[in-house]
Amino acid sequence: MSKRNIAFAILLLTLDACNQHPTAPPASQSADTAEAKNTSLDLHTLLKPTNSAVVSGIPVTTLQSSTQSLSITALGQVDYDTRRVQTISARFSGRIEKLYVKYRYQHVHAGDKIMDIYSPELVTAQQDLIFVLHNDPTNSTLLDAAKTKLQLLGMNGQQLQQVTQSGKPLYKVTVYTQYTGHIHEAGSMTESTAGDASNDMNELPLKEGMYVQKGQTLFQLFNTDQSWIILNLYAGSASRIKVGSAVTITAETAPDQPFNATISYIEPFYREDSKTLTARVYFNNAGKMLPIGSQVKAIIRGAAAQGAWLPREAVLSLGLHQVVLKRENGLFQVSAVQTGIMTDSLIQITSGLNAQDSVAADAQYLMDSESFIKVKD
Repeated sequence: MSKRNIAFAILLLTLDACNQHPTAPPASQSADTAEAKNTSLDLHTLLKPTNSAVVSGIPVTTLQSSTQSLSITALGQVDYDTRRVQTISARFSGRIEKLYVKYRYQHVHAGDKIMDIYSPELVTAQQDLIFVLHNDPTNSTLLDAAKTKLQLLGMNGQQLQQVTQSGKPLYKVTVYTQYTGHIHEAGSMTESTAGDASNDMNELPLKEGMYVQKGQTLFQLFNTDQSWIILNLYAGSASRIKVGSAVTITAETAPDQPFNATISYIEPFYREDSKTLTARVYFNNAGKMLPIGSQVKAIIRGAAAQGAWLPREAVLSLGLHQVVLKRENGLFQVSAVQTGIMTDSLIQITSGLNAQDSVAADAQYLMDSESFIKVKD
């Protein structure tokens, strides 16, 4: 038998074997085929743009009607209570002979020395008192007027007594603070101050030998004994939070020492470049000593609310629009909804869905990161 006949015989035997024992398709191929038959999606459906419709088999969820006891989590930071800002001003013009406070954030107590100052105006007023004492000591009206003038200029009782006993003016008068707090240069902290608290403790711009003018603000004092906490509230949560709402504060510097407080004030506007409302919590920081600028976590207990709810992951925020991916005939399509209150895990749906509608449990999972989501008008 020739080689050509042998090769032809082998080919016929191979074909016959294949016809008698057909190869079974892989298991994965059979599953895919079965799924394709079940979904019955036509070509028109599959060709819809991915920014408005998605084919997927991910889990779905539906609206759940219930009453939720709202517990809202908010983040914030400790800040100075600007209602308690005090200022030290010059009551007379003069030259600074000695400065006792030289650094920003230097802590002073009421009665501490601030500076020694020479003032021609103050020397002249002392000389007027001495003149009356020497020439008309029984004239109580003139004596009282001269002493009152010196007191209004900032001299205390001990300094007045020293002048009257010695009969000589004080050429350097010590200025004392009436307040307790941290020293800052004048006008440096008129707004929120937490960001400035991380700066180095630089020297103050006021130096010995400099002249000050009458009425000039020399320093500002911020007292940390009474502080406040600034909390950032998203619009969906802010509607359920009122002044007086109970809140539990946990500070990053003392995570094992949470404390209870109440919402003291809610600012009625959005701060610049911010999408959150600001709430303030006033608290006594004398014993806690939470550092200014430290971060805190707050659990706010709001009033209970009745409504229809979805998991927060099921709703996508597109700025002015909130959307879900509603499932219809095996196809997820973008659908706009109106939302209300948000909790840590749920979001209230006020319109746009029925109780029978199924939506993707995780809408973000289905979104094409390179597509712009299109909402039907």
